[in-house]
Amino acid sequence: MPKTPSSDIAFTPTVKAIQQRKGSRHGYAQMEARGGWQTTITPELEGVIGKVRSFYLATANAEGQPYIQHRGGPPGFLHVLDERTLAFVDFTGNRQFITQGNLEENAQAFIFLMDYAHRRRIKLWGTARVVEGDRELIDRLMPARSSARPEQVLIFRVAAWDANCPQHIPQRFEAEDVAHALAERDARIAELEALLA
Repeated sequence: MPKTPSSDIAFTPTVKAIQQRKGSRHGYAQMEARGGWQTTITPELEGVIGKVRSFYLATANAEGQPYIQHRGGPPGFLHVLDERTLAFVDFTGNRQFITQGNLEENAQAFIFLMDYAHRRRIKLWGTARVVEGDRELIDRLMPARSSARPEQVLIFRVAAWDANCPQHIPQRFEAEDVAHALAERDARIAELEALLA
């Protein structure tokens, strides 16, 4: 029996029928013949993940009701544990626990990374679980100099991932990065003005 392409995690028979009807099935069938999407974290993806300051985590409950939650922190707060596993400290927030409740009913999860500066989006499908009460793991993953209060750890196991084209992504920059670039520019202007004087 032929191996199912990893992209079948999203390309259900219904999706493939729509792709056929709308003319994109041929291209995706060629990608599937090569195995589909990536299933392990490549060094390039790890580099992107190491710079992430925020992402979106999607879950759904047992009835299929979806939920999306923003997660943020300093660069490096989303950790690569191995070639298939991501983890982060889940900080104390509004205490609704919808994501955790959903994961107890349905382990399927999705991470959406948006890099506005480089106009790229990365989609990761997988499963997730919450680890409570593991102080050693929290200490290992907690961002340095963070004032956030750790609640627990979320472990995400990657099943497949894909990076999309930059079409329609507006280019935006982090305020901290812009401030740093402007400070460097201003310092250079001051240096040149001093030379001219």
